[in-house]
Amino acid sequence: MDPSPDTVASLVDSARQGDEQALATLLPLVYDELRRLAAGYLRRERPGQTLHSTALVHDAYLRLLKDSHLSWQNRAHFFGIAARSMREILIERARARGAAKRGGDQVRVTFDPALAVAAPDGGIDVEALDAALTRLAALDADLARVVEVRFFGGLSIEEAAEALSVSPATIKRRWTLAKAWLARELGGEPAP
Repeated sequence: MDPSPDTVASLVDSARQGDEQALATLLPLVYDELRRLAAGYLRRERPGQTLHSTALVHDAYLRLLKDSHLSWQNRAHFFGIAARSMREILIERARARGAAKRGGDQVRVTFDPALAVAAPDGGIDVEALDAALTRLAALDADLARVVEVRFFGGLSIEEAAEALSVSPATIKRRWTLAKAWLARELGGEPAP
């Protein structure tokens, strides 16, 4: 089947209305893009990560299938929800590692312009980023959603605007504000 945006949008709409066959058809069509997102997350993880992009996509896929309350507005929104599932999986794994260490050597992390939170061993400290995003969401949920769809979802400014039903200019402003706030929270310098 053709993986064009129109086809994906149509399948997303059918899946949103409860068509399980549409969901079964949709996921293989978007699998490569989901794997690309997962590979991007894992490249920014700490070295020695045992989770592979295929496993991360499959875990996210299983979560999408289990949650019967999901409602997708469009293709970009679908990728935003899939990205959030991947984020949750990575955070759960990071928390499990942290619990196993019983605290370990906690170090404040720095923030770079690409919003990659560096852990002491060169990877991303997803726990620190998640904690900062949770605090940001309490202050301004719209800013936190922009970070989720841009950073975790890998969406462009235009795709994020479509997914969040706002203008691209609004996304740019919120993205700039969110990066600056996160930089301050995570102890780094604000992004240019």
